[in-house]
Amino acid sequence: MSYKSVADVLTLLKNNGFMQVSQKGSHIKLRNGDKIVIVPNHGKKGIEKGTYFNILRQAGLK
Repeated sequence: MSYKSVADVLTLLKNNGFMQVSQKGSHIKLRNGDKIVIVPNHGKKGIEKGTYFNILRQAGLK
């Protein structure tokens, strides 16, 4: 069972100044200054809880 949808995570990051810079396969790379975050996008499968909190930590968000 997924914790958050990919769309929710992308919206959160974009609202905090991150912009998509590339996509390789099912992984989306976003950048805000010197911070880079990779978000997996596997279709309708959402993002697991641990992955979600790891993305937030890498982005410097709580």
